[in-house]
Amino acid sequence: MKKLSIVKIGGNVIEDQAELHRFLVNFSKMEGSKILVHGGGKLATKLASQMGIESKMTHGRRITDAKSLEVITMVYGGLTNKNIVVQLQALGINAIGLSGADGNTIQAHKRPVKDVDFGFVGDLDGINSELISSFLHVGLTPVFCAISHDGNGQLLNTNADTIASEIAIGMSESYETTLYYCFEKKGVLMNVSDESSVVKNIDSKSYKELLDKNIIADGMLPKMHNCFLALQQKVNKVCIGDISMLQSDSKVFTTITL
Repeated sequence: MKKLSIVKIGGNVIEDQAELHRFLVNFSKMEGSKILVHGGGKLATKLASQMGIESKMTHGRRITDAKSLEVITMVYGGLTNKNIVVQLQALGINAIGLSGADGNTIQAHKRPVKDVDFGFVGDLDGINSELISSFLHVGLTPVFCAISHDGNGQLLNTNADTIASEIAIGMSESYETTLYYCFEKKGVLMNVSDESSVVKNIDSKSYKELLDKNIIADGMLPKMHNCFLALQQKVNKVCIGDISMLQSDSKVFTTITL
């Protein structure tokens, strides 16, 4: 079975042009087929503020009203996506920028209102693995922004970690998939102020212990949920770390196992 790497890049890396370039160099050198998934939440928040639009978050998730969705579409699907694609082209990677609406690659539904009304936020229903595979077969590298659609003309803001996880799950039927969550830290840290305190391995038992000690909290919670979900659905391997994690000789990052 062919190997496939799915890499999700975090917002702090995206915002730093020098770090973004270093990330893309490392990504371009990864062997085999690969897919990149990105958000752009920090830039969207900054632009929304400049436009007088308040950004609201709860439990690490963005609440997306109609105005916020317009900004997110501009930033994720436009500026950020195309900036990444053009830099990959310069590095010899024939990238294609996509949202979930393009080719009906990522289907979702608007999240039902329960305790919180998240607005135009999508919960995923599935991916078009056959079409994504066809891109890979002709040598294209898909670059997905964190936007899905409901099939009825509505774009939906969708957590990029979740999209990366669902793509890895969907593609695992045809590929040996490895999911990488790449952000500004070297991995999951025991002490957020100490970069040397990387937890190199986390399984279900140690995850619960880290939760109880409040070491894993806030935005890391949905990320870890997606890690375990992917592993339960036959994704081969899940890793969390910084840019250097993508180098073949890297040893300092966090590996998640069941």
